[in-house]
Amino acid sequence: MSSPKEKEGADEKAAEGTQADHSSVQESKSSLPKESPAGEEEEEDVEHVETDTESIADDLEEQDNTEVSPKEEKTPERKEKKISETFFYSYEDIYSRPFVTEDSGIPINLLTLKYSFGYDCIRSVNLMVMDSQSLLYVAGNQVVILDLKTKSQSYLRSSSGGGIGFIAAHPTKQYFAVGEKGEKPNLIIYDYPSLRPYRILRDGTKKGYVFGDFNHTGTLLASIGSSPDYMLTIWDWKQEKIVLRSKAFSQDVYRVTFSPDNEEQLTTAGVGHIRFWKMAHTFTGLKLQGALGRFGTTAVTDIIGYVELPDGKVISGAEWGNLLLWEGGLIKVELCRAGHKPCHNGPVSQIVLDEGELITVGKDGFIRVWNFEAVDPADSVDEKGLLEIEPMNELRVGKNVSLSFMCKIHDCGQPFWYAQDANGKIWKLDLTFSNITRDPECLCTFHSRRIEAMSVSPMTYLVATTALDRSVRIYDFISNSQQSEIKFKQGGTALSWAPHVVNPKGSLIAVGFEDGVVRIIEVYDPKGLPTLAEQPNIRNAGINLKQAFKPHTTAVTALAYERNGDVFATGSKDKTVFFFAVEDEYKPIGFIHVPGAVQALQWSPPSHVTSMLLILCENGYVLQVPAPLPEKQETASTYHIKNLPTQYFHFYSIKSRIKLEEEIALRERKKQEKEKAKLERIRQLQEMGKEVEEEEPEEEEPLPSIYIPEEPSPILCGFYSAPGKFWLSLGGYDSGFLYHCAFSSNEHQEDPENRQDEPFEVIPIEDTDDNPIHQISFCTSRLLMFCGMQNGALRVYPLQDKDLSVNTLKAYWSFSVHDNDYGQIRGICCSYDDRFLITCGGDGNIFTFNILSPEDVHEELKAQIPPPRMGLLKEKAAEDIEDPSACNIEEVKQKKEYERIMKEAEDKKSKKREELIALRQEFLFLLQKNQELPKHMQLQREQYEVDRRVFEELNRQTAQRIQLVEKELAWEHEKHLIGLQKLQNWFRDSLEFDTVVVRAIQSNHQISTYRLVAVSEEYYQDKERPSWRKTVLKRAWKKEEKKETIRDRKSVIVKGEADQLMSKVQKPTTRFIEMKREQIRRIVEKSDKEKAKIMKRKEEWEKLYESKPGDDYEDPRDVQAIKEAQENMGCYKLKTARDYRVPEDKCMNTEKRTMQLASLEVLIYKKKVNMNKQIMSLRDFKVSIIEEIKCLLQELKSVQAALDLSERLPLPLIPQLHPDEVPEKRFEYDHDILLKFKEKQAAKATLQEQLEESPSSGAFRNSFKSSHKETGSLQQAASSPTMKRSSSVVTEQQKIFVIEKAEPTEIELEILKKEKIKNLYLQKTLINKINAVVTNFDAELRFLRHKKLQLDVQMKHADLRYITWFEELLILKNAEKNENILQGHVNTLQSEQEAMQMKKMRVKTRVMKSPAWRVMKRILDLKMKSLTSLFAQRVAKPSFPWVDYLISFRAVLCF
Repeated sequence: MSSPKEKEGADEKAAEGTQADHSSVQESKSSLPKESPAGEEEEEDVEHVETDTESIADDLEEQDNTEVSPKEEKTPERKEKKISETFFYSYEDIYSRPFVTEDSGIPINLLTLKYSFGYDCIRSVNLMVMDSQSLLYVAGNQVVILDLKTKSQSYLRSSSGGGIGFIAAHPTKQYFAVGEKGEKPNLIIYDYPSLRPYRILRDGTKKGYVFGDFNHTGTLLASIGSSPDYMLTIWDWKQEKIVLRSKAFSQDVYRVTFSPDNEEQLTTAGVGHIRFWKMAHTFTGLKLQGALGRFGTTAVTDIIGYVELPDGKVISGAEWGNLLLWEGGLIKVELCRAGHKPCHNGPVSQIVLDEGELITVGKDGFIRVWNFEAVDPADSVDEKGLLEIEPMNELRVGKNVSLSFMCKIHDCGQPFWYAQDANGKIWKLDLTFSNITRDPECLCTFHSRRIEAMSVSPMTYLVATTALDRSVRIYDFISNSQQSEIKFKQGGTALSWAPHVVNPKGSLIAVGFEDGVVRIIEVYDPKGLPTLAEQPNIRNAGINLKQAFKPHTTAVTALAYERNGDVFATGSKDKTVFFFAVEDEYKPIGFIHVPGAVQALQWSPPSHVTSMLLILCENGYVLQVPAPLPEKQETASTYHIKNLPTQYFHFYSIKSRIKLEEEIALRERKKQEKEKAKLERIRQLQEMGKEVEEEEPEEEEPLPSIYIPEEPSPILCGFYSAPGKFWLSLGGYDSGFLYHCAFSSNEHQEDPENRQDEPFEVIPIEDTDDNPIHQISFCTSRLLMFCGMQNGALRVYPLQDKDLSVNTLKAYWSFSVHDNDYGQIRGICCSYDDRFLITCGGDGNIFTFNILSPEDVHEELKAQIPPPRMGLLKEKAAEDIEDPSACNIEEVKQKKEYERIMKEAEDKKSKKREELIALRQEFLFLLQKNQELPKHMQLQREQYEVDRRVFEELNRQTAQRIQLVEKELAWEHEKHLIGLQKLQNWFRDSLEFDTVVVRAIQSNHQISTYRLVAVSEEYYQDKERPSWRKTVLKRAWKKEEKKETIRDRKSVIVKGEADQLMSKVQKPTTRFIEMKREQIRRIVEKSDKEKAKIMKRKEEWEKLYESKPGDDYEDPRDVQAIKEAQENMGCYKLKTARDYRVPEDKCMNTEKRTMQLASLEVLIYKKKVNMNKQIMSLRDFKVSIIEEIKCLLQELKSVQAALDLSERLPLPLIPQLHPDEVPEKRFEYDHDILLKFKEKQAAKATLQEQLEESPSSGAFRNSFKSSHKETGSLQQAASSPTMKRSSSVVTEQQKIFVIEKAEPTEIELEILKKEKIKNLYLQKTLINKINAVVTNFDAELRFLRHKKLQLDVQMKHADLRYITWFEELLILKNAEKNENILQGHVNTLQSEQEAMQMKKMRVKTRVMKSPAWRVMKRILDLKMKSLTSLFAQRVAKPSFPWVDYLISFRAVLCF
């Protein structure tokens, strides 16, 4: 077994030679080239197999991806003989046969394949055309050759039984390749049409082949392997040799193709990649180089379809439907249709270049033909890289068609295409696009997905199947034909053919669907209908919907008829089982709840006394219930059956314990064998007379602990063995055994969830630990047990005594039929006479088998389709349930019950209302009578209150209801309040300043605040560093510093002038005598001072001479100053000099730069806060101005009231605050605002409804009403001031008229004149004051606006500096990272140097302690002594050669 993990290095693989019993063919022993090292495709966009950067990689290249050179091949010891062109293998020797247990006596031909009804259309490429009469496709472990004329089939079995990965046709159509799956699968080349195996290619991959392609000349074959190796292999297939190989990618690869114009170029594509390969000739041989395509700005996509162009470019499809043009490993342009519409509405599954036309095949069912001359030189015209292009022709194959692949063939000189439809069809297409083009023709139709359920007719040779493709199909497995098909709105999930006790004709079928609906359909022969009896062409069966009902809410998983045919049970994933009484129409009895989703239902066989239903749940529960009796069930309000006796079994895993017991037994056997061997050895030693040594006992490994899976293993299938007993097959951890279980006899059973039931018998099944049994079926005589496995294999166990035991299940017959990866068997059925067996699987295939050899069948068999019922045509069509969200039976019942209860409640309410109306009318009549009486006889209103406590009670109840409503709404109120608070905290509280715009009154100038996010106090305090302030906003701060220095200078000058003025003011004012005395006194004092000064100077000179330092004295202050100067004067070395070192204070690191950034951010924040405060104070000033103007206008109005109209000046307008000046008011609300908002919303909704009902008239009416309201409001607004003015004029005229009548005197006229002058002055003064206030405000705003513009400039400089520093911070981080790495290297080298020094010292010490060193030292000492004595003798001579002596002495010392 090869390891599934791919090694990074190159794996060496030896190629197995071709082996055959043929005289002209010898074994090929050529060694295969090694695998190329698997690179990391995720990290490198382009990866070449050979690299020239490192010598190690060059050495690897010399071994990898190379073909053996001719010189090496022509060695005398190893010569290869070519395989003969006429050599063929024998098909009988290579195809896989069924497995039969040795010495079991089971015939090898127990089952023989009869026909295949299915088609694996989910495969990306599963269609091949060799000629106009035959189609080839893969069905499980067979290649099916379908004759289109006769519909007959022939088969080619896989050689390994592990499945088939791909089929590919040779360009000449003389051969075709079949790539298999399994452990080290084969790639077999068959001859056509003889179907003889021509070549067998081995060791191309580990687990299976995915795709293969011949080159244009047909000499080479490229294949792609599946996981785990994804190996790309290029074969010289006629000689069965590998030319080159390399790992294609690290994920799934879908296709590989040769370039039709350059056979040294290949292309592979798959999950999220496309790769371009070249076969390059190097000095080490032929090599395979691959380069990944780079998507660039285009989204990464899975590539299914592509085609190589003659000039080396490649066009591929994308998942979103566009076409990508690749050149040089890059996307040159992306092609789409006009308006940026995709080329296909979905993935592009295939691209073909045929006769100069580019053809694309899409999953949307369209085939489009594009102009190749426009596509090949295409280039992008904008930054998006898109180019719009329209197809020349297009063909829509049909509705609900999803095309995967198509291939071309010539029939009678006309080109035709056969297309594979992923929805289960094979089409014949004519793509000539002329006047005589034929319409698409559907050749075959199949299920498009896995087969969910299958059932065989109890009366004839018909089988019914259903799948999630929403179809139910009827097949005749005698004539090998599909008889009928019916489509529904949802996919089928369960199916059961009604037994003959239910329908003696065998025409009824119950089908369950994924929406919970169960449909009863009947199959009939349309020839039996009177209206169609005379038509000769009718031969297919008809299907009629008889009844539809919905017992469940989710998918129906199991259907079962009771053995007497009285009860019909349905199970579902909604954890319910529903029972129906079987009559002409199925009537519901009731349902029960089960602990898990239902996996299967089985009624007890007729051999059991009572009729019981076995319910298998997926989560490990098994239930047993009796058949419910319809007459004992109460279904008035619900169909839920509550008192149905139920027995539970909760499976408890014992596999771990079984394995532990096996391990204990194995160890015990080994221990006994060791004891026997030990005793034998002791006996032999004793016989030889040797002593026996005691051996130490070996320590045993601890036994594995008991393991119980956390999630219970799923129950896959089961069946009754005896009353109350049953067999189970489980998946997951507990697979590998058949478990015999029994229900507990205790009537008072505990809670099912707390149960832990164990089987009482276990049978191990061979090779099922990872391959559990999914389906179990028996023939009618129960002598054969058929098992459907997870890997698609079919097993048959012969049962001698009709009971299961360990001995009966040892021998079996096994045959791989369906696909080994995803073809688990979903259903196994025997025909009613046990002559045929039918299987269906998850791969969409349906196979029929002959039980025993076909030679045993001597009579002609024919399937009889049931005749139609009497009056079938006259019956009204049954009502179907098409809505997947329709209510089920129980919901309908509950709805009806609720409606009944509500109707009764409404009836009671209406009766009470009628009584109240009668009492109210009687009360009104009494009130009327009371009014007609005289007043002294009338009753007062209070006297009608019989008992005041009634009203108090009503008020109390009302208050309680109000409190109750408040309590009910408290949670909602608190919820919305918290939500509002969270929104405020997230969006508003985080803002310290929102954007506030302050506008000028008389101009369009405006100023707005900075929008600032609040900064925490800790951050504000920690990050503020005064040392960094001078580095921020240098220009602004320099200006401020200059202004401050100028101010300081001016203040100093002013102070000096003031002192001079004070000195000038102070002058002497004494008399002349006093002046003389003062003059004499000054002279005397001056002379005394001079003497004292001379004496003092002498003393100072003496002290100075005494304190005179020495010549070498240095002043400490000078020393300190020099030191500081040396440290701070700076380094004047060039930065490019080698000895230049950055000073410590100028050395910048990430911490300093981070602090600078933080300080800069804080300073910017402070500047903006200060400006915002000034703008907000300006806004407040505007508010106060508006209030002041309102007061002044009120005063002005009172002044103008005393003036004539002609003398009144126009009133200044009151400035208004715009909404953006007070943005905080948007978040202020009260009850009235909320009510208005609610009314607006309701009005909008009403208006929308009116517009939807009548758009034109409603819009006209609304526009008319709005215009009418606007005009009315304008007229009212315009008329109101005129009315006021007219009224004031009238009053004034009346006053004047009265005054004129009184004829005032001159004094009064003078007083009125003064008042008028005063009022005119006041009017002018007030208006000027208002204008001045407005003008001053506008001036303040403009001044502040000018300051803000300057600050904006500073902020922009600060932002640029911030960006610069941040980029420097990133550079510093990278530099520090590199410096740390280099410093680590330096530290390592220093430690190595120190270690070497220590080693040197140790060696030196060791050498000095050695005897050789001592001898050398003595010799040197003797030489020194002799030289010294010689020197002393010769020095005494006058003619001593000093120079020569010193030279020789120096040489000795150096030695």
